[in-house]
Amino acid sequence: MTRREVLAGMAAAPLLEAQAADPICFLSAVEMAKLIRSKKLSAREVLAAHLKQIERVNPKVNAIVTLVPEMAAKMAAHADEMTARGEKLGSLHGLPVAHKDLMETRGIRTTFGSLLYKDYLPAEDDLVVGRMGRAGAITIGKTNTPEFGAGSQTFNKVFGATHNPYDLTKTCGGSSGGAAVALACGLSPVASGSDTGGSLRNPAAFCNVVGFRPSVGRVPNPKAVFAWSTLSTSGCLGRSVADLALALSTIAGPDGHAPLSIDEPGELFARPLGRDLKGVRVAWFKDLGGAPIDPRVRTVIDGHRKTFEAMGCVVEQAEPDFSPAEISFRVLRAWNSASAYGARLHDHPEAFKDTLRGEIEEGLKLTGNDLARAETAHVEVWRRFQTFLDRYEYFVLPTTQLPAFDIDTPWPKEIAGVKFTNYIDWMKSCWYISATGNPAASVPAGFTPQGLPVGLQIVGRNKADFSVLQIAHAFEQATGFGKKRPAIA
Repeated sequence: MTRREVLAGMAAAPLLEAQAADPICFLSAVEMAKLIRSKKLSAREVLAAHLKQIERVNPKVNAIVTLVPEMAAKMAAHADEMTARGEKLGSLHGLPVAHKDLMETRGIRTTFGSLLYKDYLPAEDDLVVGRMGRAGAITIGKTNTPEFGAGSQTFNKVFGATHNPYDLTKTCGGSSGGAAVALACGLSPVASGSDTGGSLRNPAAFCNVVGFRPSVGRVPNPKAVFAWSTLSTSGCLGRSVADLALALSTIAGPDGHAPLSIDEPGELFARPLGRDLKGVRVAWFKDLGGAPIDPRVRTVIDGHRKTFEAMGCVVEQAEPDFSPAEISFRVLRAWNSASAYGARLHDHPEAFKDTLRGEIEEGLKLTGNDLARAETAHVEVWRRFQTFLDRYEYFVLPTTQLPAFDIDTPWPKEIAGVKFTNYIDWMKSCWYISATGNPAASVPAGFTPQGLPVGLQIVGRNKADFSVLQIAHAFEQATGFGKKRPAIA
């Protein structure tokens, strides 16, 4: 198949919303990489198509905040030279990738969404950036994130807010918000991200792409200050489960300098995703201990119980007690924030948004007894969840408790009449799972009557990451919601 035939086939595909885009931009990452390796597309052609799409769409959404076209052009030319010489090529060879602006990129500005770092040029790459690069990916720039990644609403004083491509008046979520929007708009075929309280899953749900929080240690962080902490992990997003698995296969794998590193190769995620799910036991959420859920979200998610049953699963309504997470996650998050940013807050109090400032100040007041109580609760919620999953292989629940909200709202103050006092209160459906440390995927599940995407979250057993991707892939194939593109793209 020639390039002309490839593009003609794409033009005939049902992507009516994306007709103004070069069809290359909405090829799957798997197919794009295959065409580059077979010399039916060049890395330079792929880069040119994405740069054109970025020029056309990015000013409307503000997803990519630092762009390095000249650097990317040199990398693309080198990639094509490698292909021409018949050299061994990595699995992401020639694919343009945008990295979350919390990840350090050598020689490329990394701001962490903070004015304190608006001109910072790292001397080294983050592990994720380095591993993707060694797999052949071409770095095109950085994606927007909230200040120091705090909160699931992507805005900061350096670059402003990132808009939801399905409704520009709404948030894209966060903290990997720019990454999710870049994928949805065809600005990049895969994107890196990270997740503490839902930062890979929440924006995926709001932007109709796939987000996956891997098990802690699956993608190690040898530079982490809190190397024994299980709250945060790096990962990636994709327009499909297969695309995400491709990216994950390049960034997962052990590192001897990370104490929680999982000793399994990333190549495990390059296996076929197909699986017979007949008889697999699935637990369907109830009410998450009283956490409010917007009826529009609940309607979409509950409607998919029959989808899992049609896939052969045995579905029962059941959930564990997540109440210990209320103590463990809140306290440990505040402690981590205080330890990471306390000194900088003291020296630059004006540089922090009020929500993060409050969290840091809360963390600075913690006592040894407070931390001991949080660690005890952390163990309790972990053990309860693992025992619960002895009976069920998967737990299904909403990714977010409400659809995307107004872009000028820093965080929702209530859901279904329940009022909140903390900026993470509306995200319990994600950070309850973060507290367990189990792998979890957010997959496109449909839309509200207003046309806003809704994500379904699937959680698997301890360290059973590939298993989660298998059932997420099956759900994706059974429903097809992830194929819908925003009209703006």
